[in-house]
Amino acid sequence: MPELPEVEVTRQSFAERIRGARIHAVRLGKPLRWPLGCEPDSLHRQLVGEVTRRGKYLWLAIERGGLLMHLGMSGSLAFSSAPCVPGPHDHFDLVTSHGTLRLTDPRRFGAVVWSSSIDADPAARLLACLGLEPFDPAFTGAHLHAAMRGKRVAIKQLLLGGAIVVGAGNIYACEALFEAGIDPRTPSDRVSLARCERLAQAVRSTLARALELGGSTLRDFRDAHGLAGAFQTEARVYGRQGQPCVRCDGSVRRIVQGQRATYFCAGCQKR
Repeated sequence: MPELPEVEVTRQSFAERIRGARIHAVRLGKPLRWPLGCEPDSLHRQLVGEVTRRGKYLWLAIERGGLLMHLGMSGSLAFSSAPCVPGPHDHFDLVTSHGTLRLTDPRRFGAVVWSSSIDADPAARLLACLGLEPFDPAFTGAHLHAAMRGKRVAIKQLLLGGAIVVGAGNIYACEALFEAGIDPRTPSDRVSLARCERLAQAVRSTLARALELGGSTLRDFRDAHGLAGAFQTEARVYGRQGQPCVRCDGSVRRIVQGQRATYFCAGCQKR
């Protein structure tokens, strides 16, 4: 699933190229997760503004409202001056004077939804439950510690939930917890303030490094230029089951939490 680094890399790869373009046409393929919410013809002739990100959503501002986009489980966006004929998994084309933005999604869990503004429904409703951005100055160890008070859920599951901080997807949660030395099975309310400080910093540094490397390509992620990410080549625990730990004499273990694979070192990640 594309996570925050992959979505941000995608945004950066086409935001400046499409800004200032005029919409010429909208093509819809098979139905996506949610309906577009407006007549495609109503978008014609409107100018495209800034492309911003909130969590794993992209907001493409236009003259009268905007389009909230989500890549779902397997989606990707491509921006091309001369796109090929749409294939069976190409479900949305925004044809503009600068090129065509195309959403390809084999599993169709992605979405493109029109909203009159980012602060109005349906955009506001879809974004309402998102936690802080990881690079927001308000995301501190103290914030993390206070938000986890009274919660007995395993710390990794809480990170994945996105209600406290967005962006710590499966690979990044595993790597951040390793960096912070915290066992992913640890109940959230047992993580001390000092360890929360280390974890907040680890989440930020892990996601920052992922952005530098263009995200992670575990299966088929590509940005709008068609380029793959490389963070997975530097993973210290993710995907390394049975291999020696890079930090101690232990080995990397794999367990399943909430139907997601978790990788960690029991030797140096403590409960």
